[in-house]
Amino acid sequence: MSGNPDFDVFALPEEHDALREAIRALSEKEIEPYAAEVDEKSRFPQEALDALNASGFNAIHVPEEFGGQGADSVAACIVIEEVARVDASASLIPAVNKLGTMGLILAGDADLKKKVLPEIADGALASYGLSEREAGSDAASMRTRAKKTSEGWVLNGGKAWITNGGKSTWYTVMAVTDPEKGANGISAFMVHKDDPGFSVGNLERKLGIKGSPTAELHFENCEIPGDRIIGEEGTGFKTALQTLDHTRPTIGAQAVGIAQGALDKTIAYVKDRKQFGKSISQFQGVEFMIADMAMQIEAARLMVYSSAARAERGEGNLGFISSASKCFASDVAMKVTTDAVQLFGGAGYTRDFPVERMMRDAKITQIYEGTNQIQRVVMSRALLR
Repeated sequence: MSGNPDFDVFALPEEHDALREAIRALSEKEIEPYAAEVDEKSRFPQEALDALNASGFNAIHVPEEFGGQGADSVAACIVIEEVARVDASASLIPAVNKLGTMGLILAGDADLKKKVLPEIADGALASYGLSEREAGSDAASMRTRAKKTSEGWVLNGGKAWITNGGKSTWYTVMAVTDPEKGANGISAFMVHKDDPGFSVGNLERKLGIKGSPTAELHFENCEIPGDRIIGEEGTGFKTALQTLDHTRPTIGAQAVGIAQGALDKTIAYVKDRKQFGKSISQFQGVEFMIADMAMQIEAARLMVYSSAARAERGEGNLGFISSASKCFASDVAMKVTTDAVQLFGGAGYTRDFPVERMMRDAKITQIYEGTNQIQRVVMSRALLR
């Protein structure tokens, strides 16, 4: 039965394989050499941004009509995965550019898209403002307000845990426009870094992804033009949920990349490390751990790509698979990186080797874009409703 075209559905197109080769080569040459220093100094990976911008990998999801490459969702996941394989912080450049513009792509009008998306394609960064200090998993209880005026909108409040906050030019911000309507009273806006009344607060001191700044956003009578609302008033929370259906697989892709990077480093190490007169890769206990790590990564990758492909096709009811792919892949990343540190032994616990960084970086994938406990709530409700 070999060569039967009916089975090609499970193969990535040649252009995806070529994309992987290109982004892997770029990542290993221009991003990986700086990854340890970026983590050590908690500095933004400017080298990665420059390389991604120069190659067009910074925001390949932006449609061609707005100057982007118009790449599909699986291609975007491949880019994020391959960058995360060498540096999770750098992978948040393409990942959060998609997160910060997906609502606009899904629900924004043509004029607003023309204002924002070409800048992102040209190298500007975008971020996403949904969570607040007292409105994390319960995002619908947010307190940030947007009031309509004769000139446009005035925003007051704040957002927390904003990835690449302070580095981005554009921010998708959710704010309450009608407090009486609950989730149906939330609207989405595009805020520019130079809008009066907008400021970036303190940066968080984090366990991992230290190269990606995580900041608070402040809105103090922040004035934005009337045409910066995304979609109709009161549709912001719906847009936020639709956005996450499309972007949770990208966090799954980041998790797969981190896990793959840890596995690659571990295989090289255990083949080289000698104990009791032979390579430790020849001990069955080590062999079984390596086998399990690889098996789990392959399962996670297939789920992530499947989820991304279903989103690309515009299928409905994406809630289950998008949450499942993010949840499963991030749990795999945490387990695989923990096992990687174990297999490196004492060396794995030092900063001389990258697996301890990968283990720290993996943890956040279980938390952001909805904790894995929330993912399980989403999945169960999709199954039981």
